[in-house]
Amino acid sequence: MPEPSLSSPFIARSDGGAVSSGMDPCLRLSFLAVALVLACGAAARADDDHAHARAASEAGQIVSLQAIVTRVQAEFTGSLVAVELEEDDAPWIYKVKLLTPAGAIVKLEYDARDGRLLRVKGRDAEPARRQKHD
Repeated sequence: MPEPSLSSPFIARSDGGAVSSGMDPCLRLSFLAVALVLACGAAARADDDHAHARAASEAGQIVSLQAIVTRVQAEFTGSLVAVELEEDDAPWIYKVKLLTPAGAIVKLEYDARDGRLLRVKGRDAEPARRQKHD
């Protein structure tokens, strides 16, 4: 039985022949070059962000990641899913995602300068809080 007829952008031959994308090779190369430049730029920014955060930590401007993790574990039950350190035209903020024992995701924000809890968002956030013992 013959293969159904497909338009040239979708032709994939079972005999190992070339696959046509229907796109001009120069245009395809241009897209690839742009994607490569963007990827390199993102990697360079990530390296700059990491160096900037490390310098802030070493200068005592922010508390360490370990201090934030310790604080989260002391204040909440659950498993850490992600921790990000951001500085978007404001003071440094640790953004934490926590998976509660009930299976909900709770988002926490800590001031990176002193480790103070700023915001708690998410369902089942209150049951995930550890009880304070005086």
